[in-house]
Amino acid sequence: MTVTIVGSQLGDEGKGGVVDLYGEDADVVARYQGGDNAGHTVVHDGEEYKLSLVPSGAVRGKVGVLGNGCVVNPETLFAELDTLHERGLDPDVRVAERAHVIMPYHRVLDGVEEEAKEDLAAGTTGRGIGPTYEDKAGRRGIRVGDLLDPEVLRERLAYVVPQKRALAEEVYGLDAGEAFDVDALFETYRAYGERLSGMAVNCGEFLAERMGDGERVMFEGAQGTAIDIDHGIYPYVTSSNPTAGAAAVGTGVGPTVIGRGEVVGVVKAYLSRVGTGPLPTELGAVEGQTPEGGGDTSGEAEELATYIRDEGGEYGTVTGRPRRVGWLDVPMLRHAARANGFTGLAVNHVDVLAGLDTVRVGHAYDLDGEELLTMPPTTEQWGRCEAVYREFDGWPEVDWAAVASEGYDALPENARTYLEYVSDELDADLYAVGVGPGREQTVVLETPF
Repeated sequence: MTVTIVGSQLGDEGKGGVVDLYGEDADVVARYQGGDNAGHTVVHDGEEYKLSLVPSGAVRGKVGVLGNGCVVNPETLFAELDTLHERGLDPDVRVAERAHVIMPYHRVLDGVEEEAKEDLAAGTTGRGIGPTYEDKAGRRGIRVGDLLDPEVLRERLAYVVPQKRALAEEVYGLDAGEAFDVDALFETYRAYGERLSGMAVNCGEFLAERMGDGERVMFEGAQGTAIDIDHGIYPYVTSSNPTAGAAAVGTGVGPTVIGRGEVVGVVKAYLSRVGTGPLPTELGAVEGQTPEGGGDTSGEAEELATYIRDEGGEYGTVTGRPRRVGWLDVPMLRHAARANGFTGLAVNHVDVLAGLDTVRVGHAYDLDGEELLTMPPTTEQWGRCEAVYREFDGWPEVDWAAVASEGYDALPENARTYLEYVSDELDADLYAVGVGPGREQTVVLETPF
């Protein structure tokens, strides 16, 4: 059996915690897209582990797989594995030979290309994710399997590096260094290949054999549906497909395998966003991210935005910069439910909204006088949408640890009304409700395995 975990919004919904929660019943946890731009935090035995590439389940002794749909930075991978080893863990991580490798020149070019895009910037992490996917589509990428064969590696580098060096020097005026040096790259990545040789697998075959032996597989997506390159707010999107269909493409198992399993949509009880682009339910505004004229900048909305940020910790981990926040956007969720085929929902951060007199949701959009119940196909249209709100009575601050221990009926009544509205609108059952950051601070209604 399989369970696929998908973000239903703009990323940062708390997917890592849901993978951690349900991963206990899985034997294998496979990432199917993205790279080390997908930070997630796992709490295990009171210890906090911050990961960006290693699949969440590896901390709990599950087999972790980075599928062919991922882009892999070996430096990040081995740094995370070494840190876990130092903390007494021995994670079993496999990497698809068909996965593409993030090279140093990808990271260099990512920053300068994003800066050149100005208003069309997608809020990249600068880790080379987009340029690596570009090279994959352009058939000039370097794959994990190439690192295992020195002759092939040198041949690939000799083809692509001069192109990248010319781009850096002649278009962007950079002083190209070792990141664009064939010999230096060859030595570094040949060494990575030697270490990867014991981890590399034919991903689809590996997973099929595991499932054939009766093992249970969880597929883990990164980012969220609204920044899917096909189904998101293009061009303010990631460079891959976080949606459930990519679980098949990004691992090499058939779509009927994914379809026979569960697809759990992870929802944050409000919206948060890092990056530019429209956000119809935005509260307040963040300089450099909220479009001109966007957001509700009334005094009350600014106060609400600050309250939610403070309660939810919606500030950059490194920079301390405030994230954009807003009320729950239900048309966005309906879009995600259709695109992914959710069989269940995990709704996180319900505790963050506690203490508010009124909780609002964007129930629909008004686009030039027409009511829309789901996201329009273009971002320009989405930017013209006005949210049509529905209001709910707020719920009090309670002992959330006790609620998690006692179960769903212990949730405040108004919180249950809010959650049941979301479930009804998306036609998917509630499987879990997150009321705090730890795994034990989750109300579990259903276990998909």
